[in-house]
Amino acid sequence: MEGEIAAKFLRTVLAQPRVKRLVSSDHFSVDGTLIEAWASIKSFRRKDGGDNDPDSADRNAERGFHKEKRSNDTHESTSDPQARLYKKGDGQSAKLCYMGHALMENRHGLVVDGGVTQATGKAEREAALAMLERRPSRRRITLAADKAYDVGQFVKDLRQRKVTPHITIDGHLSKNGKPRVTAIDGRTKRHPGYAASQCCRKRIEEVFGWIKPSAGTAKVKLRGCARVGAAFTLNLAAYNLVRLPKLLAVPA
Repeated sequence: MEGEIAAKFLRTVLAQPRVKRLVSSDHFSVDGTLIEAWASIKSFRRKDGGDNDPDSADRNAERGFHKEKRSNDTHESTSDPQARLYKKGDGQSAKLCYMGHALMENRHGLVVDGGVTQATGKAEREAALAMLERRPSRRRITLAADKAYDVGQFVKDLRQRKVTPHITIDGHLSKNGKPRVTAIDGRTKRHPGYAASQCCRKRIEEVFGWIKPSAGTAKVKLRGCARVGAAFTLNLAAYNLVRLPKLLAVPA
């Protein structure tokens, strides 16, 4: 982990001459996914120890959470303190988890960067900017993403980095019934490249669809952001290796 071997391995695979020709240097997509932590929800206790069970010798004793207000500000997991209680959408149950991120090139759907952060509402956008900062080139590119990235400050940050935002418009209605103001302007939407990026970006779900069930990343058996991140990045490299033989077999 100290040598960042997983990240170096991912970059080395992509740097091979035959592979490098497959990778787009102009068009990319980004997305995030939740990774369930190796920690029980019963381990999510108050940081001040106010809900400890001194009368119970059973470390796996039953606990009732009904009407108990829990948040990451006041509680943390005793099994994995870096895991965060989070849910990605309305109607979904909150779980102790991390958030995995992937940056994909749009030509053949190969992953060019990735990593793991704590799960927060801003983590996807912050991780996207961090991955863009690690790019060796500063030439203008396009970045496709889903509606979770349709935030004014994020779009502004992209433009400052010479990145054209091909982001899905968040059309949710506000409480008064008005459509949410989007950060994507008409100049971007009417460009043919925007429609192409919107089509290509959905392939990033294939990445998560493989590494979760096939590589066992849906619920990791590791604890701590560094360990989970190393395993996640290594699995991203494995996804590329699984796909490359078929891509390399196609005549240029």
